[in-house]
Amino acid sequence: MIKAAFVDPAGGEVVPLGPITLRILEDGSTTGHRLGIGEITIPPHTEGPPQHRHARHDEGFYVVSGTARFTVGTTTYDAPAGSLAMIPPGAPHTFANPFDEPLVLLNTFTPDLYVQYFRDLREMIARGENLTPEVTEQVMSRYATQAATDYAD
Repeated sequence: MIKAAFVDPAGGEVVPLGPITLRILEDGSTTGHRLGIGEITIPPHTEGPPQHRHARHDEGFYVVSGTARFTVGTTTYDAPAGSLAMIPPGAPHTFANPFDEPLVLLNTFTPDLYVQYFRDLREMIARGENLTPEVTEQVMSRYATQAATDYAD
């Protein structure tokens, strides 16, 4: 029998990452690892991750509420609720919430490769490890992701 998955508003796997919270809604186990989905909640005036690029997965961001600031290379986009950003492999990108309202993003990973990255960070925080940029970049590298210091496409 084929099983469907349902996640209620209080469900999912919560991953606290400092002031940012990720709620894993689909870890790939229902989709044959073709798709992972998370909900990211970012408080006002909060930076996101350093600019980075993924080698093996697309990443999508749908702005549920608030306004996101996406930076792709050297271009900045302010995206209000209802906006969608699709980031293909290789594109340097980051996101933040420099605004006065909380931001909620629906985040997709195709395939689901990057879901485990967030679980790894959660485990490191639970062990009391300091998530320096160097440590974070090392964890990213396990999932075909690297910091983007040059912005050539």
